[in-house]
Amino acid sequence: MKHPFVVGDFYSRKDIYKIVNVPIHRQKGAWNTGYTIYDDSAFIFANLGVPGTTGHDYANLLVGNILHWYSKTTDTIHVSRLKRIMSGEIEVYIFTRTDSKNVNFIFQGLGTLVDYDDIKPAYVAWELHKDITPIPFSNSNAKVKQRIKFLEGTKTTSITTRYERNPKARKECLDHYGYDCQVCDFNFLNFYGDIGKDYIHVHHLVEISTIGDTYEIDPIKDLRPVCPNCHAILHKRKPAFSINELKTMLTRK
Repeated sequence: MKHPFVVGDFYSRKDIYKIVNVPIHRQKGAWNTGYTIYDDSAFIFANLGVPGTTGHDYANLLVGNILHWYSKTTDTIHVSRLKRIMSGEIEVYIFTRTDSKNVNFIFQGLGTLVDYDDIKPAYVAWELHKDITPIPFSNSNAKVKQRIKFLEGTKTTSITTRYERNPKARKECLDHYGYDCQVCDFNFLNFYGDIGKDYIHVHHLVEISTIGDTYEIDPIKDLRPVCPNCHAILHKRKPAFSINELKTMLTRK
């Protein structure tokens, strides 16, 4: 670990400036936005279940050693700063607090990426490492980047973090269930014709970050077609809402 923080200890941003040797003209600013990069290290300041000082109502949740974390409302995983933080090439120092009026954060440890969702705000699941021993960040991230599930009959080990993006699994799911959203029944293909066909999403019924490193996907059992709007709402909670929960919400209206 590059910087001598102690897991479980409290630190204000001013304390962190001193430990990391941040000059005055580089303090505040991006440090107050929830995440920043300095001296080839990333720093995340997460409010757990409480609005931040900027007024954003964050849905961050700490479950065991997994932090379910959301970016600023305007950011996606394609923002350059987030891409760098998620790259696995730099250490990610994660601090949390449960009271946004408290200037002190608890240092939870170093984070490695275990899951993410390409939504706005961006969703990232961080595994927290409380051991001071070196962590193979690049190797961990390389596993995330594999995304090579749906094995076509071969018995190989792979990491599952983005089953929903696999074109073969997606095709088999849609061939079976069709293009109706399983929540609201909207059908892009029927409404817009061929130009709308590719806008349907597929949703994984199992929370990705809750399963092990290896898992063989069944596109019929594990995936369901949903429209982008319903897909975003499904992931507004961690763990995600079920399709039946969202359908119940719709019937109440």
